[in-house]
Amino acid sequence: MKLVTWNIQWGKGCDGKVDLARIVRDATALADADVFCFQEVSAGFEKLDGGIDQSNELAARLPGYAAVFRPAIESIDSEGRTRRFGNMTFSRLPVMQVANHLLPWPEAGSVRSMRRQALDVTVQTAFGPLRVVNTHLEYHSAAQREAQITRLLDLQEEASTSPHTAKAEHPEPYVSQTLAPSSLLSGDFNFDVSDPQHALVHGAARPGLNYRDAWTICHPGRPHDLTCGLYDTVQWDEGPDCRDFIFVTEDLAGRVRRIAVDGKTAASDHQPMMIELAD
Repeated sequence: MKLVTWNIQWGKGCDGKVDLARIVRDATALADADVFCFQEVSAGFEKLDGGIDQSNELAARLPGYAAVFRPAIESIDSEGRTRRFGNMTFSRLPVMQVANHLLPWPEAGSVRSMRRQALDVTVQTAFGPLRVVNTHLEYHSAAQREAQITRLLDLQEEASTSPHTAKAEHPEPYVSQTLAPSSLLSGDFNFDVSDPQHALVHGAARPGLNYRDAWTICHPGRPHDLTCGLYDTVQWDEGPDCRDFIFVTEDLAGRVRRIAVDGKTAASDHQPMMIELAD
């Protein structure tokens, strides 16, 4: 199984151009992935997307994939126009179910911030059901980010200590949910490797299966490749950094075959990252 995660910055490259065709081209060049996890997909925010629904355009450019877009932000203006902004997951593996978790947003009015989410898509892999969690945490507020990390860990603890498998056919809601203990958590976390918040995830010791940094599993002792600010020196005026990660639950550690960052594309302010898991 191969997965690519990328904060696409609504398709805005370091040349200032919004180009979703370029995003798809570079993402698929990195890997013939079974799952793509994109963050910062825009629909109806004209200053960003020109007034189009990027989720529809991306889906059209990735035929053969089930497309799941869920907003962290959804607003309707006085003229009835809807604006949405959030994460999108594409899967050519069978999608078993979808959950969209709005993450905590404490003291929202006191700091510059926006609502964040975790898009949780359960797919059927060769080794069983897998929860693919596609997330993007707060940038400006460390306190909000920590609350969001805690919620992600709560969700994983719940899934791995109280797993549930739905029946093959589920004609009514009470028997329709699969809660898979195995999980892959990816996205833009807005902390770097040295930040104690990275250790909150990678070093978690809760009941059940905990998340571990797949880069550390695959490349022990090797510094993480940089994932943002390589080519955008305006937003990242302090230099490049690593803020994008893929975490896997402990039961998947032995399946991690490869993890890599594309350091060449300038189609976003972030770099795409891929992982390969053995079947």
